[in-house]
Amino acid sequence: MENTRILYLKNGCPWCVEVDRYLERNGIEVSKIIVSSNRDAMDEMVRLSGQSKAPTMNWDGQILADFGVEELVPFLEGKI
Repeated sequence: MENTRILYLKNGCPWCVEVDRYLERNGIEVSKIIVSSNRDAMDEMVRLSGQSKAPTMNWDGQILADFGVEELVPFLEGKI
């Protein structure tokens, strides 16, 4: 199993801010990559998720794309 926990974010994205704050409040550590000004990171996010919306998360190879906290909570269930 991969040991990859990456959160892809865009500047100015309210859902990205909401998700980032939730993770921080709950002590959930992930690597964060801003894709707004990083073409390689954007391409990687699109390759993994098949879309270009943020936030997108890669949690040990499982991808959650274009989500808010409401979708994140059940996605993380059993993972943390």
